[in-house]
Amino acid sequence: MHQTSSKLRGPFAALGRFSFRHRRWVALAWAVLIAIGLVFGTKVFSAAAPSAKAAGSESATGSTLLSQYGTSGDALQALVSGKSPDDAGVKAAVASAEQDLRVMPGVASVTDVRAQNGSSQILSVQLSDAKAADQAEARLTRIGADSGTDVKLGGNQVLAQQVQQQTKSDTETGEIVALPITLAVMVLIFGGFVAAGLPLIGAIGSVAGALLALLGFTQIMPIDTSVLPITTVLGLGLSIDYALLVVNRFREERSKGATIEQAVERTSATAGRTIAFSALTVAVALSGLFVLTSPIFHAVAAAGVSVVVITVLSGLTLVPALLGFAGKKIKPPKQGVRDKGRFAWVVRKVRRRALPVALATVALLIAAAAPFFGAHAQSLGTQTLPTSFSARTVADAVAADYPTLKDPDVTVLVKSDAATADGYARHVATLPDVKSAAVTEAGGSGSSAWAAVGVHVDGSAQGATAQHVVGELRADREGLTTWVTGDAASVVDFHHEISSRGPWALGLIVAATFVLLFLMTGSVVVPIKALVMNLLSLGAALGMMTLVFQGGWFSGLLGFTPTGGLEAWIPVLVFVFSFGLSMDYEVFLLSRIKELHDEGYSCARSVELGVQRSGRIITSAAALMVIVFLGFSTGRMLDIKEIGLALAVAVLVDATLVRMLLVPATMSMFGRLNWWAPPLLRRLHARFGFKEHAVLPPLPVVTALPVQRVEEAEPQPQAQLQPQAQPQLMKAS
Repeated sequence: MHQTSSKLRGPFAALGRFSFRHRRWVALAWAVLIAIGLVFGTKVFSAAAPSAKAAGSESATGSTLLSQYGTSGDALQALVSGKSPDDAGVKAAVASAEQDLRVMPGVASVTDVRAQNGSSQILSVQLSDAKAADQAEARLTRIGADSGTDVKLGGNQVLAQQVQQQTKSDTETGEIVALPITLAVMVLIFGGFVAAGLPLIGAIGSVAGALLALLGFTQIMPIDTSVLPITTVLGLGLSIDYALLVVNRFREERSKGATIEQAVERTSATAGRTIAFSALTVAVALSGLFVLTSPIFHAVAAAGVSVVVITVLSGLTLVPALLGFAGKKIKPPKQGVRDKGRFAWVVRKVRRRALPVALATVALLIAAAAPFFGAHAQSLGTQTLPTSFSARTVADAVAADYPTLKDPDVTVLVKSDAATADGYARHVATLPDVKSAAVTEAGGSGSSAWAAVGVHVDGSAQGATAQHVVGELRADREGLTTWVTGDAASVVDFHHEISSRGPWALGLIVAATFVLLFLMTGSVVVPIKALVMNLLSLGAALGMMTLVFQGGWFSGLLGFTPTGGLEAWIPVLVFVFSFGLSMDYEVFLLSRIKELHDEGYSCARSVELGVQRSGRIITSAAALMVIVFLGFSTGRMLDIKEIGLALAVAVLVDATLVRMLLVPATMSMFGRLNWWAPPLLRRLHARFGFKEHAVLPPLPVVTALPVQRVEEAEPQPQAQLQPQAQPQLMKAS
């Protein structure tokens, strides 16, 4: 028998009723999804592959053509050390391996090169068929057993395998570290294991669904290996945040005397609306990545939006269903909704010195962002792996002791015969900053003839000199059809994409977010301030990321070796994710403040009460999000560390300096101007604006639970003194 006195209108209330009344079927459906996701979804780690090049760029096209024409794309290297290459046993074992490899199907060539100091040697195996990699690896490894030497495998094939394996391991480690700590914190927040466990169950459902979504996307687009932990951590963090809001609102409704069904319905009508709007802002931010051309950005956008959809569905269906099962065991807050406390005290203190607080906070955030202006973009390659991995060991050995095996700093694919390409190489060798240039590989005949010209430059392979040489080679092609590629060319093309398409992506994100916030608040001032403050908190996160990963701060504590730069695509993803998450908390806070202002409270009072009523839930949600991100930063992959730490800093700064200091200070300074909009836009909002909180009918008298009164009565706004006015319940927590 259902105890709800009257049905609430709206899709969110209806979804809450459905999830409660059919909770067994809803829970069963999610249980099946979780089981399938955990069994089959993990296959996505083997289906993903690196794809962080700008699609359609010259470097990406050249790299693809080189892989098609030549053999440079698939290579294996075996570093044989521990004994002298002149040792009789070593000579015999290496010679036998070379003989076996040369007749092995799929092997194009085998070369044996000694180190400059003669202490070790490397067997380099070029593959014409990637399927031969496993057999070739097994034969190379056997050299160690036959000769008593230490054999470490490297090259493109091994690098891809080890990145896939370690990414999966880091993702699992991040979850193992974050989830128990998250559970402990939520027990402290809710005062019980049942209420604390529901967000974790919702998070598991979100992650399982996210893995299945990612596996599906691998069938239609390239998914970069690094996308997997990023989207997983997004789903984990958001699902915990959303479930936290839902459970907290459920407890509030129970404290007011609602039955379990009434509380679920009212929670879905209010908190459900909030998390849906918050998810929309995050999805809008992620969608801006579609403007860029790089496959990794498209993969993050598509996978991220799908993860957000799955996460909000978990919060709107699975968590309400679980509340139907466990609602009796979830204790309501003892003192109801508190309008006095430390958050209101902070707001009052800030309000008295609004201008100095705002100026000091802005100055601090700008100073924190300053290091990012000196950031250097680079393509890390094997440097994403720890030094203990064999692919990293072999790459470091090649760079230090095997100059003849070192990849050219810049590679030029020339569509011509070998003789013409040789003349072109001699011309390139005369250019300033070029140490040497020579044809490294050639093939084809007639109109399909091609050659690869390897160019070595002064300084770093990705430094300013190498990038300048890339520009020179592209500016003067000597009348030939050429493609300039390599790491330096990739960085140049990446910079070009960000500078040419980045402003359009940023404009789309900012414009769409502004429209959403305007539809929620009816103001043009509040959205503009929100956007500026989000950019400030984001800048602080990027500045800290630069200090740590480029400058080497705390590298010993975090367990990595600084590379002197940042992976080129990571700041873009940090920007988009941080922007979306910051807007997430902005929605939580502004919805409360706007609700109170609409009820008739003054601007100052609505800010004070809004921060007090939402401060605890925002702080708790931010703390949990930081725990999740830091859990993933404990992984061994350098790019995952960068993203995890940057997002943790962004959320921490946003939930403390921005929400607790800058928002109250600026809203106090602007006063009524906060809610200003031109007459035309006011009319548009009146017609199309979002109702950020539902008008709910009063609860009937319930004897099962006593109604909890507010800690201390506050002066009521004029709107609430009218006898016809119905109480409006807050949208957020």
